Amino acid sequence: MWEDPIVRETRNAREELLERFGYDLDALCEYLEQVGKRVGKEAVTLPPRRPAVATRKVS
Repeated sequence: MWEDPIVRETRNAREELLERFGYDLDALCEYLEQVGKRVGKEAVTLPPRRPAVATRKVS
């Protein structure tokens, strides 16, 4: 089966980062926040949205 090299590279990078932080997502997120601040980028946090209510006609 054909494997996309960009997808493979992305998955490998993800695995390396997770392994580096012992699969601790809190530690990984803290690291990524620090990197973002160091390069002058901030995470965008949007307010929560309520899902649209689906309306269905009942016969």
